[in-house]
Amino acid sequence: MSPRHLRFLAPAIAVTAVAAASLAPSAVTALAPASAKAGAETTASRTPCATPTDQEPDSSQKHDLTSGDLERSYVLRLPEGYDRRDDWPLIVAFHGRGSTGVEVEGYSELSDLPAVVAYPDGAIGTGSGHRKAWQGAPYEAPGVDDVAFTRDLLAAIDADHCIDTNRVYATGKSNGGGLAALLACRMPGTFAAVAPVAPALYPGTRTGCSEAPPTPILQIHGVADATIPYAGDADRDLPAIPEWVRGWAEHNGCTTSTTRTKRDIETTRWAGCDQGAEVQHVAVEGGGHVWPGADIYSGGGHVTHTIESASVIWDFFSRHRLTSEG
Repeated sequence: MSPRHLRFLAPAIAVTAVAAASLAPSAVTALAPASAKAGAETTASRTPCATPTDQEPDSSQKHDLTSGDLERSYVLRLPEGYDRRDDWPLIVAFHGRGSTGVEVEGYSELSDLPAVVAYPDGAIGTGSGHRKAWQGAPYEAPGVDDVAFTRDLLAAIDADHCIDTNRVYATGKSNGGGLAALLACRMPGTFAAVAPVAPALYPGTRTGCSEAPPTPILQIHGVADATIPYAGDADRDLPAIPEWVRGWAEHNGCTTSTTRTKRDIETTRWAGCDQGAEVQHVAVEGGGHVWPGADIYSGGGHVTHTIESASVIWDFFSRHRLTSEG
């Protein structure tokens, strides 16, 4: 295994916030913010991708992976112009309980972003319905280590694709959002930023977080979410979302916060954080257990179109990358 591939196994990485324009990829879509569009002008100067793959640019394809003696699968999206660059950011998007990677790609619009996107499938968990689930929830698949699976997934993608390992990001909805939050704690130095949407923050998703280094966190949640209540649920040991986000702001050493309201959206940002690990919380007034901005079904309750989650997430991710210490 080459030193480049070992990056996903070595945690000696620190998080640094950088100017979005310096990170913006060349493939521009309607969802990409102005920072991404500005980067389109540098396309000609980039080194073409030299890592072989049978998958065509601007396509999605299912892949198989063996991890922990289990056969797992994921959908991988390569953006338009993939073959013209060798340093693509990678987003890993985890589905909710009972969903699939294909469904997340369908409603999230993450595949419209100028990035490689992976949509992995969970293993069959416990409880009724024979539904796929992720580690950290009470209905997780017994004996399945999704942290190790994520590490194997990243190594497999990096081995065969042109990925900038300083710009790897995690997001997810509900149970998948809970796993994304857990990965911020259990895989330090791997993800440059994490963005859980309506996350199911069971106790299992919070293990190891007190010892984790500062990590940029964006959290999006509907205030009227009936599945994962915004105010928390003591019976399921789910924290109140505002308290969980403030806890990350304190953990990251943030010193200031500002709140802005636009129609049904209240956005709070914490700055002055250690290692530039900013924290951002987007609360959707009246929003349900959904992916805000989705045009097709993503969960129960009201879906706002004041914001597009994919655009908000990309704007946040684009401001952060990892940098080697020393």
